[in-house]
Amino acid sequence: MTIESIFSGRGHQADGTRQRGRRRLPRRSLGGGLAASLGAGLAAVAAAGLLSACSSAGSTVPASGGAAGASPSMLATGQISSIGTVLTEPSGLTVYEAQQETGGKIMCTGSCLSFWSPVTVAKGVTPHGASAITGKLGTIKRPDNGAIQLTVNGHPLYTFRQDSGPGSATGNNFHDSFGGLHFTWHALTAAGLAAPAAAASSTPTSNSYGY
Repeated sequence: MTIESIFSGRGHQADGTRQRGRRRLPRRSLGGGLAASLGAGLAAVAAAGLLSACSSAGSTVPASGGAAGASPSMLATGQISSIGTVLTEPSGLTVYEAQQETGGKIMCTGSCLSFWSPVTVAKGVTPHGASAITGKLGTIKRPDNGAIQLTVNGHPLYTFRQDSGPGSATGNNFHDSFGGLHFTWHALTAAGLAAPAAAASSTPTSNSYGY
């Protein structure tokens, strides 16, 4: 057999005559093998997809952290190492009352709001808290801007600008003055009562922001 006959697909029979036509592989062996390979591949892909779908089922958690449609508590409780259990707003910041704001009278206005932020709720919303809270929740309308402020046992609630975040209660037993009005601030227990002073300091702290 010559090199030319190899590339042209022509060979020789035993009697020396030339055999015409290209040699072909059996159709059945090629097609059967390819079909089997494709079938196995598709089956593997389908199985992988099924496993993936099963593994993701039930992994979604409602944004409120409870049953679907449940509203997060407006007040919760947190632990302060030097004080104990105190009330917090939803993000974990300690909330305070001003001792002088009794009988539904709001006195912290103007420059006082630069350091003490009212804890407000939407109009018409019924306040509710975590089950551990036994103090009576309510609301009051602020005289300066009409916002609805959350109260516990009738005391309007605030957060303190100088707290570093959850777990901080630098405003507990704190004294300051704004516009000639003196304030004493207290963190609150789950019962809505003034939290004890920190063990490390039995005397009230005073403001250092110049009012």
